[in-house]
Amino acid sequence: MIQCKRAYETASAGDGMRVLVDRLWPRNCPKDALAIAEWLPEVGPSHELRKAFKAGEVSFAEFRAAYQRELAGRPEHWWKLVDIARGGTLTLVYSARSTVENNAVVLAQWLEDEVEKRAEGNSPVCYLDEFPAL
Repeated sequence: MIQCKRAYETASAGDGMRVLVDRLWPRNCPKDALAIAEWLPEVGPSHELRKAFKAGEVSFAEFRAAYQRELAGRPEHWWKLVDIARGGTLTLVYSARSTVENNAVVLAQWLEDEVEKRAEGNSPVCYLDEFPAL
């Protein structure tokens, strides 16, 4: 199971493995207060994309599509999260204000799709058809 939780919310026993998935450390949040197992800044959206979305230069739909292209091009950064999710609860920790339009939500859906693709009986994943413009 994959869930998302703001960095400013209290950790709970049901969170399983907590992983911070933002490129930047959350403001005013001491390192020991997050109760994270790992910080994976490279799995977050690029600085350019993050800034464009925050500034309102791109819609959430555009952000989602661009971030998914970035994820497709960097599987080595998120592969281990798929394994964690297959083995138990994974909580993606993020600092965005919106709980519905943020990088963790996009990443969670991406990882859920990957978990499903890697279920027994499935063949290896190829992303070429999903992003023909590359």
